[in-house]
Amino acid sequence: MLNVGVIGVGSMGKNHARVCSEIEDINLIGVSDVDKKVSKNLASRLRTKSYSNYKELISEIDAAIVATPTNTHYDIALELLENGKHVLVEKPICDNIKKANSLLTHSEDQDLVLAVGHIERHNPAVNFVKENLETNRFGDLITITSKRVSDFPVRINDVGVIFDFGVHDIDVMRYLSGEVVSVYAKAGKFKNNIDFEDHANIILNFENGITGVIEVNWLTPIKIRKLFLTCSKNFVEADYIAQSLTISSSSFKDIDEMNLFKTRIQYNIEKVSIEKKEPLKNEIEDFVLAINNHKKPLVTAKDGLMALKIAEASTKSYLEGREIEII
Repeated sequence: MLNVGVIGVGSMGKNHARVCSEIEDINLIGVSDVDKKVSKNLASRLRTKSYSNYKELISEIDAAIVATPTNTHYDIALELLENGKHVLVEKPICDNIKKANSLLTHSEDQDLVLAVGHIERHNPAVNFVKENLETNRFGDLITITSKRVSDFPVRINDVGVIFDFGVHDIDVMRYLSGEVVSVYAKAGKFKNNIDFEDHANIILNFENGITGVIEVNWLTPIKIRKLFLTCSKNFVEADYIAQSLTISSSSFKDIDEMNLFKTRIQYNIEKVSIEKKEPLKNEIEDFVLAINNHKKPLVTAKDGLMALKIAEASTKSYLEGREIEII
């Protein structure tokens, strides 16, 4: 049994705590939040302890999940690592590259697991795409695009849509396509009630020649989470929410150059429904497995650092109106 504490039990932290209480290999020691009432209510519901200060929790645990606001990730995660605790920190890893490098170094020096909560990597739909790209079922990947849009999430007040939404697809595309060499972004603030950008379009240029295009916003009155892959054999649409895929191809039959309107096209469309699994549970189970088996988690601190670099470059690109190289 791994003794685990959850620090920060807002919208995402509540779910981390709930999943921890459901996993047999985890002993949920307690939860902590600056809002003591919220922490106590959740602790009562999950039959665990509530801590008014996360520091009181440190001596009781082997590992912690940090789900506090982004600008607090560094200080909390660093203290945990310095006390020999394994850490799963919500995405983005922290609020700047220098701090992310520091966390990476501390985790490596102390041989501790530092996983980052890029949850979509743990989505069965992404796993299906990854496996079939590696076996060349879809052919060569040419371009990859994504659409992640919905209305404004009231839980967010410390970062813009690039760091909250865009970082998901930045990480998934890097996972599927390889390293990014440059980025160009256009973004802005449509509504005036927030301090950050609420919509963005990001172009990622990969070192292998693939292009990625990300659309994110907090302006659309419908929730869409989709990934599209143009490959040499198939066009693939993956739905993160439904955990389903549509794999399409076509061929021409009986071409009449004198009447292209009546040219027959044969469409081959395959609908794939994957066994549904909660990505958050997959993420936490992977974290536990990495600790118990002394192996790397699916999303390492380096992965979190690279996603942060690309997100920062995207922000710099739209502010300066130019393409930014990833160093």
